[in-house]
Amino acid sequence: MANPFPGMNPYLEDRALWNDVHHSVITYIRNALQPQIRPRYIAAIEERVYLEFAARDIIPDVAVLRRKPPYPDKGVAVLEPECDAPVVLHTNIIPHTEGFIQILDREDEMRLVTVIEILSPSNKDTRSEGRSLYLRKQREILHSAVNLVEIDLLRGGEYTLAAPLELLHAEVPNGWHYLISIHAYYDPAQFYVYPRTVRERLPVVPIPLLPDDKPARLDVQAVVAQCYVDGAYEARVDYRRDPPPPAFSEDDARWIDALLREKGVR
Repeated sequence: MANPFPGMNPYLEDRALWNDVHHSVITYIRNALQPQIRPRYIAAIEERVYLEFAARDIIPDVAVLRRKPPYPDKGVAVLEPECDAPVVLHTNIIPHTEGFIQILDREDEMRLVTVIEILSPSNKDTRSEGRSLYLRKQREILHSAVNLVEIDLLRGGEYTLAAPLELLHAEVPNGWHYLISIHAYYDPAQFYVYPRTVRERLPVVPIPLLPDDKPARLDVQAVVAQCYVDGAYEARVDYRRDPPPPAFSEDDARWIDALLREKGVR
């Protein structure tokens, strides 16, 4: 079954699905670009990994003072009985892996030319280490001779793209649901932004390379359509429910309801 939406399917923003969607979108973008940019360039998937600590509970714990080390001969530190009782913080250490695409120049010792980012929920969460790392990398790229393409297919969270939000509001006063921003290092004062609503087809965008080469062409809608079919999401999405938060406006919600009824999935 094909994606019932003309553009981005908001049901794919569900946290239970997004990790799978994210990996698929990155892979299909890499595959779509590869034949266009060879032989000079190659597109490669890279990852950044970070740890986050999720709180479980905070308890005073006297028993910990009397525990014996499980492996005394390995030099494990032990709290001595005569010490005062601490407050013990039990945490879940959660590893996160985020993929992105690098375009490399084979003729210049694999020089990094372009970075393509697909934003994740952690990139848009002010409490997340993932956001701090993302913004740090974003700043580094903007101050280097590297092009930056940012694709935000998530309605929730904080605005994160490098393109100035104030200027975007002025140019697109009616708002948007999804955004793609392109910044070429050799044209530093310009951001090329593609705003789209849930009712619109996602755009075909240029992927900048070096200034003397023609940009590659990326059909973002075709990538999402392939992702939907290959991920068998029609078997995983319950269209009788509302889309995941944040909630749409009443007008958009009515449009979504009518569309899904017309497609026979609600």
